[in-house]
Amino acid sequence: MHKKIISVCAAAFLVLGAPAAAFAVEPGGAGSDDSGDAGSYTPVKPHDPTLAGSTLSSTCVRDVPWIDFSVVLNDPDGIATSHDAALILSDGANSTTIPLGTIVDGVLSGRVLWPGAAVDAAGKAAGWPGWEFRGGEWRETDGNFRWTRGDIHAEIKVNPEISLPLGYPAATPACGVSDPTTVGTAASITTASLPRTGGEIAGTLGVAAGAVALVAVGGVLIARRRKA
Repeated sequence: MHKKIISVCAAAFLVLGAPAAAFAVEPGGAGSDDSGDAGSYTPVKPHDPTLAGSTLSSTCVRDVPWIDFSVVLNDPDGIATSHDAALILSDGANSTTIPLGTIVDGVLSGRVLWPGAAVDAAGKAAGWPGWEFRGGEWRETDGNFRWTRGDIHAEIKVNPEISLPLGYPAATPACGVSDPTTVGTAASITTASLPRTGGEIAGTLGVAAGAVALVAVGGVLIARRRKA
């Protein structure tokens, strides 16, 4: 009799306890309401910054080679670690870095001298890559960034970087950037700053004296004609 009572109580306990056990599930386990949401969540990956839309070009202005640039920084999530732009030129064996400036509001544009080029205070040409003024004349040299006039690789670097095509500007009848000996103002610009020698001064004085003498002779001849 006691055994039957114990069996009935045990059975009743199992039946009554079953619903509670069904709901006693660890969070995130089988039967959890949020298991599906937790497994399907994918974090949003930030967009990497790019320089898409940036450009480089070379031009000749008054016999001076220049590089025009436009840098466009696309950084929608603001993760770029730098806003300072630089232009890097290389030919595999040589390289040079030209600072361009700081990007403001995602844009930077301007113009820089080609490496090896120079201008005087008036903005006129006074130097070209691969050339030097020595011994009173322009002479070709392997130095002064001559390599930049060949096949080069150009890259704008901010963080990120972008490679762009760029080549030394071609000379035209109106703008010479390849051979300063054919540029009318090149030698005069450079020699204008050189000190004048004694021989040059003496020659100038001699010409002036000759001119004065010719004027004097002409005056005498005119006076004689009037008397006659």
